[in-house]
Amino acid sequence: MRTYLAGGFLMILALAGEAQAQSWLPDSRSGGKLLLTGGVSTIEGSGGGGIATWATTTGYGEEDGIGGNAHVTFIDLPDYQFRTAGLAVGLWDRVELSVARQEFDTGDTGVLLGLGQGFTFTQDVFGAKLRLTGDAVYDQDRWMPQIAVGVQHKVNDQVAVIAAVGGQDDEGTDVYVAATKLFLAQSLLVNGTVRWTNANQTGLLGFGGDANDDHEAQFEGSVGWLVSRNLVVGAEYRTKPDNLSFASEDDWFDLYAAWAVNKHFSVTAAWADLGSIATFEDQRGLYISLQAGF
Repeated sequence: MRTYLAGGFLMILALAGEAQAQSWLPDSRSGGKLLLTGGVSTIEGSGGGGIATWATTTGYGEEDGIGGNAHVTFIDLPDYQFRTAGLAVGLWDRVELSVARQEFDTGDTGVLLGLGQGFTFTQDVFGAKLRLTGDAVYDQDRWMPQIAVGVQHKVNDQVAVIAAVGGQDDEGTDVYVAATKLFLAQSLLVNGTVRWTNANQTGLLGFGGDANDDHEAQFEGSVGWLVSRNLVVGAEYRTKPDNLSFASEDDWFDLYAAWAVNKHFSVTAAWADLGSIATFEDQRGLYISLQAGF
């Protein structure tokens, strides 16, 4: 884990240095958005909250600019550890491309599951998002939110284990529609996303199962209150499919605070409740994410 996190921190520091080198560019080319309005990085690498994807594009580039972010995220649960690192780029405030690598470490629980000490599931997530219409921030005279569509293709490295627990595939694709609106007068951000998926624990336990193999619509919601221009606090909720008969899958919930040091570095901390994971109940713990970009 130390090697993984060290590599992630080095990636963030390198991107932060590059972001500082971009500071001579006009705001319309780089860094034109308001602080935190592009969101942070989700566990799947897209721009948004921690567990919910938003319609906004990552970074601070506007219509004639490019923005980008690197992130590392760590969730410490009673019986597991979750880690992810990734990169995302926002092009002309219209398109977002992202890639993330997730690691789900079973630690001592791996022995109880018959997988071995420290057995780790690894998954790569490749994402693309397209803004269709609206502007989450600047269309304050209208109630119309910013709306985007996106796709995430996920590839898991544990084919045999996934099959053994009843999973149908080690690869899968999610499609989603997201709507996001920031009400500046009330300092309130609201987001709703509908995701069509058959992923088990977001794909970490494969896709489809012996109980259900169909893609189903799931909901992701976020609310945030901008305490100041640098700080937002709020909550997120994400519903989950229940495809595997050996273990039920609960919805996810978190309470979070995101602090932007500046437009190049932010820290997000949360208390996350991920429910039951692979028969182990009450998986609640600390979520911490670092992001650097421009």
